[in-house]
Amino acid sequence: MPNPMTRKRAHQSHGLAVEKNQLVRAVAASTIGTAIEWYDFFLYGLAAALVFPQRFFPASDPLTGMLLSFSTFSVGFVARPVGAALFGHYGDRVGRKAVFFATLLLMGIGTAGIGLLPDYNTIGSWGAVLLTVGRILQGLAVGGQWGGSVLLATEWSDDRRRGFTGSWPHFGAPVGLVLANGAVLLMIHISGAGFMTWGWRIPFCFSVVLVVVGLYVRFGVRETPVFSKLKEEGRVAASPVLEVFRHNWREVFLTMLVRTGAQGPFYIFTTYIVTYGTRTLGFPQRTILNFVLLQSVLSCFAIPFFGHLSDRIGRRRLLIIGAAAMVVWPYAYFAMLDSRVPVLVLIAVIFGLPVHDIQYGPQAAFFAEAFPGRLRYSGASIGYQLASITAGGPTPIIALWLLDRFHTSMAVATYMACLAAVALLGLALLPDRSHMSFRRDGPD
Repeated sequence: MPNPMTRKRAHQSHGLAVEKNQLVRAVAASTIGTAIEWYDFFLYGLAAALVFPQRFFPASDPLTGMLLSFSTFSVGFVARPVGAALFGHYGDRVGRKAVFFATLLLMGIGTAGIGLLPDYNTIGSWGAVLLTVGRILQGLAVGGQWGGSVLLATEWSDDRRRGFTGSWPHFGAPVGLVLANGAVLLMIHISGAGFMTWGWRIPFCFSVVLVVVGLYVRFGVRETPVFSKLKEEGRVAASPVLEVFRHNWREVFLTMLVRTGAQGPFYIFTTYIVTYGTRTLGFPQRTILNFVLLQSVLSCFAIPFFGHLSDRIGRRRLLIIGAAAMVVWPYAYFAMLDSRVPVLVLIAVIFGLPVHDIQYGPQAAFFAEAFPGRLRYSGASIGYQLASITAGGPTPIIALWLLDRFHTSMAVATYMACLAAVALLGLALLPDRSHMSFRRDGPD
């Protein structure tokens, strides 16, 4: 009969195995769920550049139609901080897992609805109105989803590997971009001339299938140890959003600044480049979409690498390096693009996101560490998503306006460099708490 010490060791071994299994499940669910939600979000961005100006704003001149299309694109970014506050409240009150489910379902409804919308030729301007409603639903879902995916991963993680573990939900972003670009390219090939009438709708409607897959994957994930402990000890915040603005407003503001420097360039590299590459540089749609696809594949390797590197050299230090690189890189990026030499254009496009990922890889863990566990969902989500207003949504519109106003891409490059300088300011003031233990919950 086993002695008490042997039973204790067996119990500890079993507990570690269960925890490791839950970590793997949590990371897998976060990554797959994030990939699905970003597939939906990026799909809209591609359609805003390629389809919506003709289908929903045909009465406008080309530039106005493009601006109107990107305006509906921007509405989703305005909705993201609202989603962060709304779902952040419940994420800190009810739990990370339940809110994670809800946001995925909401995203699927919004995306599939867009794919079924009648266009301008059928119902006139009401098509654009309904398009905006669908985009708002997408924005609310993404605004709430980020915090759930990041906290499921980081709060199950070993403290020493939190940067690497937290990078996997961000890994879902380029995967979603690959899926979205691949779906559009496939439908362009299959539907041919019919892409502008019916082909573009199929990838949106396919979101329903992906949502079912995502919900299935998430069922096996338990609530995080951090939230379970908070609930057990009766330390769940009564009004987390109000409390985070009362006690941690500085961290919310600074995380917004840090995120601004990465989010603006991200949408230049993934959305604006489609318009710039086809309309300004004159490259075929398929060529630019293939380049963006290659960029996304390379980003899939860069994100976990830089997440891992942040565990070794410190997240704040790596983020400073990434923001400094983004001050310089846009000028080289547009110089290569404007050469119109296919090889240089390819190099510029495919290395856009990996340079951005020096910041993006460590940011999930860095922002989660900025807030105490009882306010973490609300605080990290709101700080992260407020950058959608300062940089994410306006960026394609500002880039279009700058190019039209100054007739040079260097104006856009300067705008990107200024955003990176804003991130450096935030990093100078936001401390590195990468050595804080989530299981002990840090300062509360």
